[in-house]
Amino acid sequence: MKEENPWKTKSSEEIYQNPWIGLTEHQVINPSGGDGIYGVVHFKNYAIGIIAIDENDNIFLVGQYRFPLKQYSWELPEGGGPLNGIPLDSAKRELLEETGLVAKEWKEVLRMHLSNSVSDELGILYLAKDFEQFEAEPEETEQLAIKKIPFEQAYQMVINGEITDSLSVAGILRVKLMRAGF
Repeated sequence: MKEENPWKTKSSEEIYQNPWIGLTEHQVINPSGGDGIYGVVHFKNYAIGIIAIDENDNIFLVGQYRFPLKQYSWELPEGGGPLNGIPLDSAKRELLEETGLVAKEWKEVLRMHLSNSVSDELGILYLAKDFEQFEAEPEETEQLAIKKIPFEQAYQMVINGEITDSLSVAGILRVKLMRAGF
């Protein structure tokens, strides 16, 4: 299989911009040689997720209503980090904002593209351990619930489809595989 780009771009136009995303519409020639259109969402931040596990093997989850889905979601502490910044600094900030936790031990465990058929968003996941508890500082747009549950219970929530957020699913499964030696 060839790894070269089979798409040809005839023209591109920025359709929409806000502080977090941009949408570009591309007039293309598709891999079969036909004319086509392709919309790409460009994210202006990294997606950052933190797998925070305490000394008793409990994981911290954050619950909030997700506007695009029109439903409540339990997920890892998550947020955005500037593309020109240091992702680990963003992870530390997000963990403190959403849970009030400051971790002494950090390890990057996964990088992933979150929806590569329509966006360029890159997600970075960190494992965090050894905490001090402070006051959470959520953003004004966040109404968060925090729960601490056994890691295995969170894993079962993923398996049962109760946790569906992509960073959360990937992060919890990654830690499960790391524990199994992969």
